[in-house]
Amino acid sequence: MTERVTLITGASAGIGAELARVFASRGHRLALAARRADRLFALASELKAQGRPEPVVIPCDLEAADAGDKIEAALTAAGVELEYLVNNAGFGACGPSLELDRARQLGIIDVNIRALTDLSLRFSKTLIKNRGGLLNVGSIAGFLPGPGMAVYYASKAYVLSFTEALRKELEPHGVRVTLLCPGPVQTEFQERANYKPGFDYSVLDMSPREVAEQAYRGLMANKRAVLPGLGIKLVPFMLRLFPRGFILAAVGRFQTKQ
Repeated sequence: MTERVTLITGASAGIGAELARVFASRGHRLALAARRADRLFALASELKAQGRPEPVVIPCDLEAADAGDKIEAALTAAGVELEYLVNNAGFGACGPSLELDRARQLGIIDVNIRALTDLSLRFSKTLIKNRGGLLNVGSIAGFLPGPGMAVYYASKAYVLSFTEALRKELEPHGVRVTLLCPGPVQTEFQERANYKPGFDYSVLDMSPREVAEQAYRGLMANKRAVLPGLGIKLVPFMLRLFPRGFILAAVGRFQTKQ
């Protein structure tokens, strides 16, 4: 019988690294994919030193068009197949769309949308075979229009819609599909996006470990969505109380302060 693993993308830091630690602590053997090989090997060594199963390390830039092929080839070479897939890799860019580098914004689409979609579809049959699960990392931003981070917000709206639809399609096959929608979390995301934490972080901030723990429990319980923290859970409800134009203007004012 082929050994089963949990693939986690963007596992070199932040929520991805914490998801790796949480899954490993529950006995999952991991496959870790991210750009920074040194960090992946360091995390793999940390887990192995704790007596966890040795991870399969896959240095891979999810922005590259052949990322899915490289990941699939690495899993095949290691003689493993997926039981769980965690699409965590993603990034954003803060600023007016017309002023931000266009290639960088297209890169957001490559990672947040194309790679996530590729891996979700590429491995769906394996997840069905192993009656496993899929965890896609979205954001509370997916519920909002996002002037000032337009491409990032739009990419997370796609993740929300796609994951909910895929959940319906895979449900008859016994596959768990869960959407993780965190709010502000202090990780390297902010530095890469040139985003300055503000009042929202002091009110809504949760640690990456707390988010990862809630995400794992939600996936295993087959929850449709996990919104970590009471404040974040209230956001979709509150959005129903205001016209879309009001929300658009409010987000625009907030983002222009970044």
